[in-house]
Amino acid sequence: MAVKSVLSRVALASAIVTATTGVFASGAGSQQAIVKIDGSSTVFPVTEKVAEDFQKSPAAKGAKVTLGISGTGGGFRKFCNGETDISNASRPILEKEMKACAEKGIKYVEIPIAYDALTVVIHPQNNWAETMTVAQLKTIWEPAAQGKITRWNQVNPSWPNAPLALFGAGADSGTFDYFTEAIVGKAKQSRSDFTGSEDDNVLVQGVSRNRNALGFFGLAYYEANKGRLKAVKIVNPKTGQAVAPSNKTVIDGSYLPLSRPIFIYVKADSMKRPEVKAFAEFYIKNGAKAADAVKYVPLPASDYAKAMERFQKGQLGTAFGGKEEIGIKIADTWNRKLVD
Repeated sequence: MAVKSVLSRVALASAIVTATTGVFASGAGSQQAIVKIDGSSTVFPVTEKVAEDFQKSPAAKGAKVTLGISGTGGGFRKFCNGETDISNASRPILEKEMKACAEKGIKYVEIPIAYDALTVVIHPQNNWAETMTVAQLKTIWEPAAQGKITRWNQVNPSWPNAPLALFGAGADSGTFDYFTEAIVGKAKQSRSDFTGSEDDNVLVQGVSRNRNALGFFGLAYYEANKGRLKAVKIVNPKTGQAVAPSNKTVIDGSYLPLSRPIFIYVKADSMKRPEVKAFAEFYIKNGAKAADAVKYVPLPASDYAKAMERFQKGQLGTAFGGKEEIGIKIADTWNRKLVD
């Protein structure tokens, strides 16, 4: 399945996605077994690829999957309200979401499924900001920049005296949370005078049509639109080296601070239903292939083995304690105490 064809359907955003192949079905008016999923647009391409393959496999046994996109935060609201079986998340569950789930008696298994390189993009004709530092990105995106940092030469005097057009993830997006934590220093702390959307295709369109634009979103969306965008090299704060986002630089840990793990969360009560259990196990077994197909970075095989063990043992809770972490490797989290 081509990545571009996968990502084009993200334009349906908060709606339930129904593939034209008949792979997905809402199940309305039938007794068909349904696996309900919502959440991150970043994780969407991986989950859609897994779901399409699952539907074609004997493991599905006629079950169908519905897949919506409301952002990581919006997905967790539905999940903690008991509306979905699985939540796609481009960051770990946060403390307030843990509390919301606990209040409704919702317990879950946290499953990392791939790495993403959060990608800063510019227009192909931008030949001045091909490399940026974290400090420069902070100058642009911090709350104090609102209404003040409006031109490129205010960030670097050698850059053009041209308007700065900003495009970024919406406030319900886990990508927004991670980017602000990594760049500004605190999640959700950002200027608000930019074009924001939980639909990454809106951001792709915005940057690709404006020579003076700057935006950020997940690696898969950049990879699917390389002819229309240019990825900015980010100076690693530890080494001083400018590093482009790629499979290699995520794996070797040099693309900092914008590489991150992405997740699915499976509701414990839903795991008792055979269709949800079968889908989650299929996801873990095929996660590496799906992540690679849509241009994310698969986890090492040992991490998928640990994820399967966690799922099959029903080990509930999160290894992150309700907080975002920058530059974390999944291998470093398996021995942590889970908290729910």
